[in-house]
Amino acid sequence: MKTAANHWDTYQAQAVTEYAIENKNGVKLSILSWGATLHKLTVPSANGDKNLVLSYHKMADYLDNPFYVCMGIGRTGGRIGGSSFELGGKTVHVATNEGDDTNLHGGPNGFNTVNWDGEIDDSDPAETKIILSHTFKSSEDSFPGDMQAKMIYSLDDHDHVNLKFEASSTELTLFNPTLHVYFNLSDDQLISGQTLQINAQEHLEVTDKKIPTGNMIANADTPYDFANGQNLGQAIRGLQGIPEKGFDDLFHVEPAADGTIAKLSDPQSNRAVTIKSKRNGLVVFTANSFTSDMKLTTGPGQPYMGVALEAQTLSDTPHHPNFGDVSLPAGETQSYEISYDVTY
Repeated sequence: MKTAANHWDTYQAQAVTEYAIENKNGVKLSILSWGATLHKLTVPSANGDKNLVLSYHKMADYLDNPFYVCMGIGRTGGRIGGSSFELGGKTVHVATNEGDDTNLHGGPNGFNTVNWDGEIDDSDPAETKIILSHTFKSSEDSFPGDMQAKMIYSLDDHDHVNLKFEASSTELTLFNPTLHVYFNLSDDQLISGQTLQINAQEHLEVTDKKIPTGNMIANADTPYDFANGQNLGQAIRGLQGIPEKGFDDLFHVEPAADGTIAKLSDPQSNRAVTIKSKRNGLVVFTANSFTSDMKLTTGPGQPYMGVALEAQTLSDTPHHPNFGDVSLPAGETQSYEISYDVTY
């Protein structure tokens, strides 16, 4: 495989490196050191390379908005209500970054806010890896324990992209990472012609602050029913009566035997991405609130420009033990994987 590591930008007086891999089919994976960001996932097309994910020209543009475009998310994906939780018999208070009482996507000093150390590992002929590492100190991000974290992206010649999150901590802490990846598989500006299928029968009920209540809402016979695949434009039109005017929801998924939880496809171009995960949650956000001052590579931001598909464990687990256990005991190593199988 072809590999490269180049200076891409300078942000906050730090060099941002772009790590790139290209397989024998011409599929290219490009990762930025800042935020462990998935910058490009391109496939060959009749009009040249097509980037399947949203991206920016500069690092500042990635961080100059609240949308986490294609950035690494941790220690915890989603919202922690009240920015506090019980862990190991103690009450833990973590920093807020949404309103005055919510910790969102790991808080103000989460995975997306730092410049990770990186390297390319091409020792395995079957797949090439981009390994990003960073130690998140409790004194900086307010979670218990200093956490040594890795995000390991890989690409093989079967057009299979895998992302492995790995972490260990000096104290009992929480670890529920994800990738805030936004896809647009089509040659159109909007996602309205694409089809989304999700292995889910229900989604989480949330408060007006988008904090899970603990209850589930059935998807059947509603715009949330993607079990058999649904056109995204039609689904979004079905939600024009709610304030969001689109999706910003956490689906309770049931992985198939091979780990598949969702598939996004574009009937016009025949491009598709199948998402696999062993965890029980998938956030779907249809970029409802994108604004024109966002300087994306494909043009100014606008609603429905992409769809974020974030595989994770259901969020706010400390307050809802039935959602799953995302605790990470001191001295132990935990890992999670998300994979993206691309066809075109």
